[in-house]
Amino acid sequence: MSTHNEVEMKNHRKLSQQLELFMSMEEAPGMPFFLPMGMVLRNELEGFWKRKHQQSGYQEIKTPIMMKQELWEQSGHWDHYHENMYFSNVDNQNYALKPMNCPGAVLIYKSKRRSYRELPIRLGELGLVHRHELSGSLNGLLRVRSFTQDDAHLFVRKDQIEIEIDKVLDLIHEFYSEFGFSYKVELSTRPEDFMGSVQMWDQAENALESVLKKKSISYQVNEGDGAFYGPKIDFHILDSLGRSWQCGTVQLDFQMPEKFDCHYIGEDNKPHRPIIIHRAIYGSIERFMAILIEHYGGEFPFWLSPIQAKILPISDAHLDFAYKIKSELEVLGYRIEVDDRVEKVGLKIRETELQKVPFMIIIGDKEMEKGSLSVRKRKEGNLGDMTIEELLYLFKYELVKR
Repeated sequence: MSTHNEVEMKNHRKLSQQLELFMSMEEAPGMPFFLPMGMVLRNELEGFWKRKHQQSGYQEIKTPIMMKQELWEQSGHWDHYHENMYFSNVDNQNYALKPMNCPGAVLIYKSKRRSYRELPIRLGELGLVHRHELSGSLNGLLRVRSFTQDDAHLFVRKDQIEIEIDKVLDLIHEFYSEFGFSYKVELSTRPEDFMGSVQMWDQAENALESVLKKKSISYQVNEGDGAFYGPKIDFHILDSLGRSWQCGTVQLDFQMPEKFDCHYIGEDNKPHRPIIIHRAIYGSIERFMAILIEHYGGEFPFWLSPIQAKILPISDAHLDFAYKIKSELEVLGYRIEVDDRVEKVGLKIRETELQKVPFMIIIGDKEMEKGSLSVRKRKEGNLGDMTIEELLYLFKYELVKR
């Protein structure tokens, strides 16, 4: 298990200050301000999410962050969750900031007539939600009041439940493998405060358990910890310090389709009720970022690094060549900076190491004469002289070895 020193060295708030990723401000407690470097990291995570979901047959949606109170009463969130919600009054109507994305996805599903041939319909959303957390519990990006959930809502027929959950579990495994996480799985069953019939709950729990068994995934049963509308499979990832974090979740819901009177027209030309699979993989972008910062200790893999390489010219005479190399690399999509300060190169190297940049490119008289680049790699030190073609081969290898 990790020592107190290791945990403190990898504290995401401390590292975020050092790497200029995000700020917490008194003007908006629990609502983080993302700085340019933090936005690069965030955009890479969101871009990866979008690509993977597009490849897996999901359609992306975006729903309003504020909707009328009646909607939350209809969904059941008002009865079960209103003490954690924020409210507003507009035109003598009560509104609530959404604490969850589900009702918006349901309204999109209901916006047109659906046929059995269309199902499964997989709607993915990076949706901004707000939940009231006590001020004493707020903690950097780990516990916030405003965050983006990477939600998806799959509208399926009963005969599609198990195959769709199977695919979701494969997608979650792909995501966590990408970041080098192992994980544990929990099946959470009917809580005391539940909606719907016991029979429906039994059916839903059996479906989730059946998929886990067929895939030979070992799991623990967490009695009574399901969502109020359905049982769920929770994923606890294990970081480099041996700590466990609950991130992904897959929830089976027979209740909300009834509450919103959702249906599709079946092969028999009659209306049938779909089932909703709710699922998230990151859990929230913000919390996942905090976990990643601590997991990697700020030393992000090449594809995630806000700055992938920093060019260090030894003097002003080398600036033009440095910016020429920067331009050539940026055109190919790499994130490059030039340290053009009038400082000794030793200081520039030390400061770049503190920024945990994967590569440094040092340019002086010798490099300009030969048209070469002196390359250093994080933790490995000097790699020697390279042509730009050799450097590009190295960068491509860093991306491929993901």
